[in-house]
Amino acid sequence: MEEIDKAQSSRSVSKVMTIAALAVLTVVAGGGGWLVGQLLAPPPATEKIEAAAEIAPNATGAEGIPKIATEANGVVQLDPITTNLAYPSENWVRLEVALQFNGIPDVVLAEQIHQDIAAYLKTVSLQQIQGPRGFQYLRDDIQERVDLRSDGRVTKVMFRTFVIQ
Repeated sequence: MEEIDKAQSSRSVSKVMTIAALAVLTVVAGGGGWLVGQLLAPPPATEKIEAAAEIAPNATGAEGIPKIATEANGVVQLDPITTNLAYPSENWVRLEVALQFNGIPDVVLAEQIHQDIAAYLKTVSLQQIQGPRGFQYLRDDIQERVDLRSDGRVTKVMFRTFVIQ
């Protein structure tokens, strides 16, 4: 009888220890996930936002700010992007994109997005963007990059032209 009580008591202690170990591992995993999230996506720098607020919406480029056309309703037309593809490198792509901002257009942010899109297009192969499905994947990838860069300030990415040569 005594042996049965000891066995049942060791089983209940074993269950409690397992539950406690799982709880500790869950807390450690949650903390590690939060830490990695903070390292990979740090909060936006407020100085960049303040600097962008000081820029006149009709900047001509003479002040060291790139000249980007702004239209009505918070739409910014980016300069055309012309670059070669990753594979085959003989093929070139030309892309014209416009960004619709939520509120006042940010010229500095638009230039950063322009550079991000140009860098991304250099990594794309022709097979990835071939056909309607490939074009949709390209649009989705660019929209995702713009969303990450703009923190929700750009509401829509509009493709004006897309040519592969």
